[in-house]
Amino acid sequence: MAAAPQAPKRGSIRKTRPLVVKTSLNNPYVISWSTLEREDIHFILQTLEDKFKSIGFQKIEDKKRKKTPFIEKQRCTPDVEISKHLKEKEHDRHLQVSGWTPAHVRKQLVIGVNEVTRALERNELLLVLVCKSVKPAIITSHMIQLSISRTVPACQVPQLSERIAPVIGLKCVLALGFRKNTMDFAEEVRAIIPRVPSLHVPWLQDRTQDPKDNLEIELLESQDKEILDTSFDDLSKLSKRKIAEGGQASAVILQPLKIKKLIPNPNKIRKPPKSKKSISK
Repeated sequence: MAAAPQAPKRGSIRKTRPLVVKTSLNNPYVISWSTLEREDIHFILQTLEDKFKSIGFQKIEDKKRKKTPFIEKQRCTPDVEISKHLKEKEHDRHLQVSGWTPAHVRKQLVIGVNEVTRALERNELLLVLVCKSVKPAIITSHMIQLSISRTVPACQVPQLSERIAPVIGLKCVLALGFRKNTMDFAEEVRAIIPRVPSLHVPWLQDRTQDPKDNLEIELLESQDKEILDTSFDDLSKLSKRKIAEGGQASAVILQPLKIKKLIPNPNKIRKPPKSKKSISK
Protein backbone atom coordinates (compact mmCIF):
# COMPACT_ATOMS: atom_id res chain seq x y z
CA MET A 1 0.00 0.00 0.00
CA ALA A 2 1.13 3.51 -0.72
CA ALA A 3 2.19 5.63 2.22
CA ALA A 4 -0.20 8.34 3.28
CA PRO A 5 0.89 11.88 2.49
CA GLN A 6 2.47 13.64 5.44
CA ALA A 7 0.77 16.72 6.86
CA PRO A 8 2.64 20.01 6.37
CA LYS A 9 4.73 21.13 9.33
CA ARG A 10 3.35 23.95 11.35
CA GLY A 11 5.35 27.03 12.16
CA SER A 12 6.57 30.10 10.36
CA ILE A 13 9.54 30.01 8.07
CA ARG A 14 12.47 31.99 9.50
CA LYS A 15 13.54 34.82 7.27
CA THR A 16 17.22 35.24 6.50
CA ARG A 17 18.80 38.42 7.70
CA PRO A 18 20.26 40.76 5.09
CA LEU A 19 24.00 41.14 5.09
CA VAL A 20 25.21 44.24 6.88
CA VAL A 21 27.57 46.30 4.74
CA LYS A 22 29.82 48.87 6.40
CA THR A 23 31.29 51.66 4.28
CA SER A 24 34.81 52.86 5.03
CA LEU A 25 37.31 55.10 3.29
CA ASN A 26 40.51 53.70 1.89
CA ASN A 27 43.68 55.80 2.14
CA PRO A 28 44.98 56.62 -1.37
CA TYR A 29 48.31 57.95 -0.12
CA VAL A 30 51.30 55.61 -0.17
CA ILE A 31 54.29 56.86 1.86
CA SER A 32 57.62 55.11 1.41
CA TRP A 33 61.34 55.83 1.48
CA SER A 34 63.14 56.48 -1.79
CA THR A 35 65.56 53.75 -2.86
CA LEU A 36 69.32 54.29 -2.80
CA GLU A 37 71.67 52.95 -5.43
CA ARG A 38 74.33 50.41 -4.49
CA GLU A 39 77.19 52.81 -5.09
CA ASP A 40 75.61 55.43 -2.85
CA ILE A 41 74.96 52.85 -0.10
CA HIS A 42 78.57 51.71 -0.14
CA PHE A 43 79.85 55.31 -0.18
CA ILE A 44 77.70 56.42 2.79
CA LEU A 45 78.55 53.42 4.96
CA GLN A 46 82.26 53.50 4.16
CA THR A 47 82.48 57.27 4.75
CA LEU A 48 80.82 57.07 8.16
CA GLU A 49 82.77 54.01 9.23
CA ASP A 50 86.12 55.56 8.33
CA LYS A 51 85.24 58.83 10.06
CA PHE A 52 84.15 57.17 13.31
CA LYS A 53 87.31 55.06 13.38
CA SER A 54 89.59 58.04 12.69
CA ILE A 55 87.99 60.12 15.47
CA GLY A 56 87.85 57.18 17.87
CA PHE A 57 84.21 57.83 18.67
CA GLN A 58 82.90 55.02 20.86
CA LYS A 59 80.76 54.32 23.89
CA ILE A 60 82.46 52.57 26.82
CA GLU A 61 80.04 50.94 29.22
CA ASP A 62 80.61 50.66 32.97
CA LYS A 63 81.60 47.21 34.15
CA LYS A 64 79.70 46.19 37.24
CA ARG A 65 81.76 45.28 40.29
CA LYS A 66 82.02 41.59 40.96
CA LYS A 67 81.10 40.52 44.45
CA THR A 68 84.22 39.45 46.32
CA PRO A 69 84.02 36.54 48.76
CA PHE A 70 83.99 37.24 52.49
CA ILE A 71 87.49 37.81 53.87
CA GLU A 72 88.36 37.85 57.52
CA LYS A 73 89.33 41.19 59.01
CA GLN A 74 93.04 41.88 58.96
CA ARG A 75 95.07 44.29 60.90
CA CYS A 76 95.55 47.61 59.14
CA THR A 77 99.12 47.92 58.03
CA PRO A 78 100.65 50.68 55.90
CA ASP A 79 100.98 48.32 52.91
CA VAL A 80 97.27 47.40 53.00
CA GLU A 81 96.20 51.05 53.21
CA ILE A 82 98.37 51.99 50.21
CA SER A 83 96.96 49.15 48.09
CA LYS A 84 93.38 50.18 48.93
CA HIS A 85 94.15 53.78 48.00
CA LEU A 86 95.58 52.71 44.62
CA LYS A 87 92.54 50.53 43.87
CA GLU A 88 90.18 53.43 44.61
CA LYS A 89 92.15 55.67 42.24
CA GLU A 90 91.99 53.08 39.47
CA HIS A 91 88.23 52.73 39.96
CA ASP A 92 87.72 56.52 39.83
CA ARG A 93 89.79 56.72 36.66
CA HIS A 94 87.69 53.95 35.10
CA LEU A 95 84.47 55.83 35.93
CA GLN A 96 85.81 58.98 34.29
CA VAL A 97 86.71 57.10 31.09
CA SER A 98 83.33 55.32 30.83
CA GLY A 99 80.76 56.90 28.49
CA TRP A 100 81.15 58.55 25.08
CA THR A 101 84.66 59.43 24.00
CA PRO A 102 85.29 62.08 22.86
CA ALA A 103 82.35 63.75 24.59
CA HIS A 104 82.15 66.82 22.32
CA VAL A 105 81.51 64.63 19.27
CA ARG A 106 78.42 63.10 20.90
CA LYS A 107 76.85 66.57 21.13
CA GLN A 108 77.10 66.91 17.34
CA LEU A 109 75.21 63.66 16.68
CA VAL A 110 71.67 62.43 17.35
CA ILE A 111 71.39 58.67 17.80
CA GLY A 112 68.16 56.71 18.09
CA VAL A 113 64.59 57.06 16.82
CA ASN A 114 63.34 59.16 19.73
CA GLU A 115 66.27 61.60 19.67
CA VAL A 116 66.07 62.03 15.90
CA THR A 117 62.31 62.65 16.07
CA ARG A 118 62.70 65.34 18.74
CA ALA A 119 65.56 66.99 16.85
CA LEU A 120 63.53 67.01 13.61
CA GLU A 121 60.57 68.62 15.37
CA ARG A 122 62.91 71.37 16.66
CA ASN A 123 64.56 71.73 13.21
CA GLU A 124 68.09 71.08 14.51
CA LEU A 125 69.42 68.63 11.90
CA LEU A 126 71.25 68.77 8.58
CA LEU A 127 70.94 65.11 7.57
CA VAL A 128 69.00 62.03 8.72
CA LEU A 129 69.92 58.40 8.01
CA VAL A 130 67.57 55.53 8.87
CA CYS A 131 68.31 51.80 8.95
CA LYS A 132 66.29 49.70 6.49
CA SER A 133 66.11 46.61 8.72
CA VAL A 134 63.72 48.29 11.19
CA LYS A 135 60.67 46.14 11.91
CA PRO A 136 57.89 47.20 11.88
CA ALA A 137 58.50 49.93 9.34
CA ILE A 138 56.06 52.30 11.09
CA ILE A 139 58.77 52.99 13.70
CA THR A 140 60.62 55.25 11.24
CA SER A 141 57.99 56.08 8.59
CA HIS A 142 56.88 59.24 10.42
CA MET A 143 60.30 60.79 9.73
CA ILE A 144 59.44 61.13 6.04
CA GLN A 145 56.86 63.86 6.66
CA LEU A 146 59.01 65.52 9.33
CA SER A 147 62.05 65.64 7.04
CA ILE A 148 60.12 67.15 4.13
CA SER A 149 58.37 69.75 6.28
CA ARG A 150 61.72 70.78 7.82
CA THR A 151 63.60 70.62 4.46
CA VAL A 152 66.08 68.09 5.84
CA PRO A 153 67.56 65.45 3.47
CA ALA A 154 66.74 61.95 4.72
CA CYS A 155 67.10 58.44 3.34
CA GLN A 156 66.90 54.79 4.33
CA VAL A 157 70.29 53.05 4.27
CA PRO A 158 70.50 49.24 4.26
CA GLN A 159 72.88 47.64 6.80
CA LEU A 160 73.31 50.93 8.66
CA SER A 161 72.97 49.28 12.05
CA GLU A 162 75.12 46.26 11.13
CA ARG A 163 78.03 48.41 9.94
CA ILE A 164 77.95 51.43 12.28
CA ALA A 165 76.75 49.98 15.61
CA PRO A 166 79.83 47.77 16.27
CA VAL A 167 82.17 50.65 15.41
CA ILE A 168 80.70 53.03 18.00
CA GLY A 169 80.08 50.37 20.65
CA LEU A 170 76.28 50.01 20.43
CA LYS A 171 74.00 47.04 19.83
CA CYS A 172 71.95 48.77 17.11
CA VAL A 173 71.60 52.15 15.40
CA LEU A 174 68.11 52.54 13.95
CA ALA A 175 68.42 56.26 13.17
CA LEU A 176 71.33 58.68 12.94
CA GLY A 177 71.20 62.47 12.61
CA PHE A 178 73.79 65.22 12.24
CA ARG A 179 73.18 68.53 14.01
CA LYS A 180 73.55 71.92 12.34
CA ASN A 181 76.42 72.89 14.66
CA THR A 182 78.57 69.91 13.62
CA MET A 183 82.20 70.65 12.85
CA ASP A 184 83.80 67.20 12.77
CA PHE A 185 81.28 65.80 10.26
CA ALA A 186 80.83 68.88 8.04
CA GLU A 187 82.78 67.45 5.09
CA GLU A 188 81.05 64.07 5.33
CA VAL A 189 77.59 65.65 5.39
CA ARG A 190 78.41 67.77 2.33
CA ALA A 191 79.54 64.67 0.47
CA ILE A 192 76.51 62.55 1.45
CA ILE A 193 73.69 65.08 0.84
CA PRO A 194 74.01 65.11 -3.01
CA ARG A 195 73.61 61.31 -3.02
CA VAL A 196 70.39 61.36 -0.95
CA PRO A 197 67.29 60.91 -3.17
CA SER A 198 64.37 63.27 -2.75
CA LEU A 199 61.36 62.09 -0.78
CA HIS A 200 57.79 62.18 -2.04
CA VAL A 201 54.64 62.79 -0.02
CA PRO A 202 51.45 63.56 -2.01
CA TRP A 203 50.29 66.47 0.16
CA LEU A 204 53.75 67.98 0.78
CA GLN A 205 56.29 69.37 -1.63
CA ASP A 206 59.94 68.35 -1.34
CA ARG A 207 62.04 71.52 -1.03
CA THR A 208 65.34 70.03 0.09
CA GLN A 209 66.97 70.22 -3.35
CA ASP A 210 65.05 73.06 -5.01
CA PRO A 211 66.95 76.39 -4.75
CA LYS A 212 63.94 78.39 -5.98
CA ASP A 213 61.86 77.35 -2.98
CA ASN A 214 64.69 78.21 -0.60
CA LEU A 215 64.89 81.70 -2.11
CA GLU A 216 61.12 82.11 -1.70
CA ILE A 217 61.41 81.11 1.97
CA GLU A 218 64.14 83.68 2.54
CA LEU A 219 62.05 86.37 0.85
CA LEU A 220 59.04 85.49 2.97
CA GLU A 221 61.12 85.65 6.15
CA SER A 222 62.46 89.06 5.18
CA GLN A 223 58.92 90.32 4.51
CA ASP A 224 57.55 89.19 7.90
CA LYS A 225 58.22 92.59 9.45
CA GLU A 226 56.45 94.41 6.62
CA ILE A 227 53.29 92.28 6.79
CA LEU A 228 51.92 94.14 9.82
CA ASP A 229 52.06 97.49 7.97
CA THR A 230 50.51 96.30 4.70
CA SER A 231 46.78 96.19 4.09
CA PHE A 232 44.66 93.22 3.04
CA ASP A 233 44.40 94.43 -0.56
CA ASP A 234 48.16 94.70 -0.88
CA LEU A 235 48.59 91.17 0.50
CA SER A 236 46.06 89.75 -1.95
CA LYS A 237 47.80 91.45 -4.87
CA LEU A 238 51.16 90.12 -3.70
CA SER A 239 49.83 86.57 -3.38
CA LYS A 240 48.22 86.73 -6.85
CA ARG A 241 51.49 87.91 -8.35
CA LYS A 242 53.40 85.03 -6.71
CA ILE A 243 50.84 82.51 -7.96
CA ALA A 244 51.12 83.91 -11.49
CA GLU A 245 54.92 83.73 -11.37
CA GLY A 246 55.19 80.32 -9.72
CA GLY A 247 52.31 78.66 -11.57
CA GLN A 248 51.20 76.74 -8.47
CA ALA A 249 48.51 77.90 -6.05
CA SER A 250 49.87 75.86 -3.14
CA ALA A 251 52.00 72.84 -2.35
CA VAL A 252 48.99 70.87 -1.08
CA ILE A 253 47.45 68.45 -3.60
CA LEU A 254 44.12 66.86 -2.78
CA GLN A 255 43.35 63.38 -4.08
CA PRO A 256 40.01 61.57 -4.19
CA LEU A 257 39.15 59.02 -1.55
CA LYS A 258 38.29 55.48 -2.62
CA ILE A 259 35.24 53.86 -1.04
CA LYS A 260 35.83 50.39 0.29
CA LYS A 261 32.95 48.10 1.34
CA LEU A 262 33.43 45.59 4.13
CA ILE A 263 31.12 42.56 3.85
CA PRO A 264 30.93 40.11 6.77
CA ASN A 265 31.49 36.39 6.28
CA PRO A 266 28.25 34.94 4.76
CA ASN A 267 29.21 31.39 5.84
CA LYS A 268 29.25 32.29 9.51
CA ILE A 269 26.61 30.34 11.46
CA ARG A 270 24.40 32.75 13.39
CA LYS A 271 22.19 31.63 16.24
CA PRO A 272 18.49 32.56 15.95
CA PRO A 273 17.29 35.21 18.37
CA LYS A 274 15.41 33.97 21.40
CA SER A 275 11.69 34.72 21.41
CA LYS A 276 10.12 36.77 24.18
CA LYS A 277 7.94 33.84 25.28
CA SER A 278 10.95 31.63 26.05
CA ILE A 279 12.61 34.48 27.97
CA SER A 280 9.46 35.11 30.08
CA LYS A 281 9.23 31.43 31.04
